[in-house]
Amino acid sequence: MGPDNLVVVGASVAGFTAAQTLRLEGYRGNLTIIGAEVRRPYERPPLSKQVLRGDWDPETASLPGDVDANWLLGISATELDIGCRKLRLSDGSLLAYGGLVIATGLTPRRLPFGGELSGIHVLRSLEDSLALRQDLLTSARLVVIGAGFLGAEVAATARKMGLDVALVDALEFPMVRQCGEIVGRRVLQLHEEHGVQVITGTGVTAFGSANGRVTEVVLTDGRTIAADTVLVAIGSDPAIGWLSGSGLSLSNGIDCDSSCRAAPGIVAAGDVANWVFPGLNTRVRVEHRMNAAEHGIAAAKALLGSDEPFAPVPYAWTDQYDARIQIAGTVTPDAVFRVAVGSLDDRFVGEYVANGCVTAVLGWNAARDFTQRRRGIGQTAGADLL
Repeated sequence: MGPDNLVVVGASVAGFTAAQTLRLEGYRGNLTIIGAEVRRPYERPPLSKQVLRGDWDPETASLPGDVDANWLLGISATELDIGCRKLRLSDGSLLAYGGLVIATGLTPRRLPFGGELSGIHVLRSLEDSLALRQDLLTSARLVVIGAGFLGAEVAATARKMGLDVALVDALEFPMVRQCGEIVGRRVLQLHEEHGVQVITGTGVTAFGSANGRVTEVVLTDGRTIAADTVLVAIGSDPAIGWLSGSGLSLSNGIDCDSSCRAAPGIVAAGDVANWVFPGLNTRVRVEHRMNAAEHGIAAAKALLGSDEPFAPVPYAWTDQYDARIQIAGTVTPDAVFRVAVGSLDDRFVGEYVANGCVTAVLGWNAARDFTQRRRGIGQTAGADLL
């Protein structure tokens, strides 16, 4: 049944799901869960929507269920010795393990300036969301730097709260990294229809301030934008700094094989894991909620001896205003987008096609058609997928 004395580092969706799976798969030995936050695991997607709007209190975002484990919350792992199979923790103690799940997630990127000013936020944790909400309640103007999923969601939430919002990105369209130009153009239109000032093709070089608080954002093209509050949403990096010198292979995350193994007795799951995707001969790292849960299950089974490769179809969604955008599969750089159902002016489903094959499917307020079309991922384009 695999090693004894198991430890999960990261009280995240991936870590919590891994711990649940270990128990469901029959592991009855010692199990320890280490979490840097003092809270039990919770959902992150509501942080930019329901929690930020105040529709949910923090407890509502908690993950359902529990795990019979020794919970060490408010404590981080600071070092890993894979030779001795020991962890050093932030309280100075050492913890031995027989098997280890690493699910430490991401660290939000920050700009190299403005760190001393109040009113400038990142959004990763529940505490981040609550702090941003407090500032939004007393602000008239929010500037969001970064128009990916997170930035676009917060811009939509703030508009629904009645704030004036500017959304800034160095690329030409919002969410273009994730969805391509055609859908990015439609997202831009959506935000402009709701009164957001969308400023693309320019970055940020500085912040103006008064009395220690941000008052404006200075763009690379020389323009300035008034701001009471700023959200920096320019992406995140895998939380692997504590693993330097551990002996694990680290690149864009923790390097794992196709079964989530990083070293003997060590697996990784969720945002932090960079694994060999079966059949592609390339490494993949996915930063979406559904992947975190699926990855936690796969990693736990691998730790208990399974050799089954982890080959999910990535799935993500975003809610902005009255639009639900769902995407499944992988949008490769060479993929061409085409509308398969409906119209870009209303509800639609589109396919991303590369080398004659459907690599991804995107739905815009079209859940049923999206579900049907996603069955065609990996099939030859043009086949009847309905």
